[in-house]
Order: sequence, then C-alpha cells, then structure tokens
Amino acid sequence: MTPKDPSDNPWSDLDRPPLNAAALRRALLRPESLWTSLEVVAETGSTNTDLAARAARGEAREGEVLVAERQTAGRGRLERAWTAPARSGLFFSVLLTPAAPARRWGWLPLLAGVATAAALARTAGVDTALKWPNDVLVRAGGEERKLGGILAERVAHPDGTASVVLGIGLNVSLREDELPVPTAGSLTLAGAPGADRDPLLRSVLRSLEEWYGRWHAADGDPEASRIREAYTAGCATLGRRVRALLPGGRELVGEAVAVDGDGRLVLASAEGVQEPVEAGDIVHLRPAPEEPPEARSGE
Repeated sequence: MTPKDPSDNPWSDLDRPPLNAAALRRALLRPESLWTSLEVVAETGSTNTDLAARAARGEAREGEVLVAERQTAGRGRLERAWTAPARSGLFFSVLLTPAAPARRWGWLPLLAGVATAAALARTAGVDTALKWPNDVLVRAGGEERKLGGILAERVAHPDGTASVVLGIGLNVSLREDELPVPTAGSLTLAGAPGADRDPLLRSVLRSLEEWYGRWHAADGDPEASRIREAYTAGCATLGRRVRALLPGGRELVGEAVAVDGDGRLVLASAEGVQEPVEAGDIVHLRPAPEEPPEARSGE
C-alpha cells in the first residue's frame, strides 16, 4: 500500500490552511457580479486545461472560477511547468467571453497583470511590477524576482463562438528552500505582513472584475479603458535593455521604449530602429533603476 502523502491533509501545515470555498462564494457570487460560480479543488493537473476542456464541450459559462489548492501540471508561457507545494499559492483560472473585437483580446493578460498588481499592493502591502507580457515581479532579498504569471488561452465553443481562459498563478508563502528556481519569489519572501490567501483571492478577483468591466465597457479600447496607461505605469520592462527570444529562434536586443496600441512591446535598436514584439520571451538585461550599484551584475 502506498503511504499517504501528508500534504493530502489540508490541515497538515497550519501556516497554510485551506481556502474557505463557501465564504469565497458568499463574498464574490452576487447577482450583478461577473463571477457566476467558484469551485475549489484539492488538486488537479492544470486549472486552465480543466476549464478550457469544459468550455470546449459547451459546459462552462462566462464568469466561472476554478481554483486548485495544488497543481501538478501547471503551465506558463512556452509550456513551462509551474509547480508548488499544496496551499502555498493561488492557482486559478477564469472564463471570459469578451464582446470586444477579437483583435483586442491580446490585452486580456496585460489587463490581468494590472488588476493583480493593484490587488496585491492593496491587500498584501507589497510593491509589485509587471514584466511584459505576463509576469508579476516583487523585490525579495534585494533582487527582482518572479512572484507569478498569467496565461491566456483562446477556446472555441461547439456553437462557433469563443472564450478566453485566463489563468493566474501566484506564489504566496513559498520559502527560500521551496523555490523552483532562484529567480522565483513569493509574498512572504517580499516581506508581506500576512499570507492569508482568502482575502488575497477575493481582492484579485474583484480587481480583475473592475478592470475587465472598464475594458468591456470601452469595447476593448486600451486607451478609453485606461488599461494601456495603467500597464505602462507599472511595467518594469519599459526603459530597460532587453533581449527578446522570438518564435523561430530569432533574437532581438534593444531598449523597451513603449507598449503600443495592440499591446506589443516596442524595442529600439542601437541604430534607433523600432520594432514591435507581439510574442516572445523577454530577458531583462539592464538592472532595475532602484537596484543598488553593488548588487548589479554585468550584461
């Protein structure tokens, strides 16, 4: 008989209590709310995969929220794995069916970044920044570290319409010895005074509802909804020298000078030529401005 994993007991770590699904539903599921259902599961491979499968079968509606206490096959950009101990973070996906033109749906992960950063600053009391296109950053141990990531996936419905599954993963109470990579961080390591995931999840979902409502009311216009303005203000990538690893193996190095109207990162080469990047992996080369000189490494 296989020994039972102690982490299967939701109270095995009193510093990481389970989410209170009933209280979350009472707080978030209101007649006028965007959120229509909220489910918390003990474990799954990927909340994005599960919710996308439901939507593809026509079994999900806009506003569904799926939360996992533990993911065993969480995915980030470029199919990178995302794993963490049970109840050490927030791992959830939401289903959105935008009425805005499909060409503007690329703003959804950036919108989610703005909403998440605002919620964490307000509720966790830590300063956050955004790395284009989908990472949330904090400073821990004097270094810039990745706190979480956002993944948006388009899903076709049986009736020919489409939705977007938006997945958000955030490290809340990860300790130094639990980090999957040295560049990862958590709210605890960033000095957050508390790691209660219930108010954090409520705050992120309410912030996401607010920003999505603005964007939706503006028919997806990033200017009228002020999404572009807010994202630009919080984006740590802008003003930095970066390397963009592009599809097909091409690389582009330059200064990140803008996020354009389509949500693309605009890089300026040493010769002054500007090129928008629609999709790619971004590596920050120039240290963050607030980093002390003695902590900086060469490019």
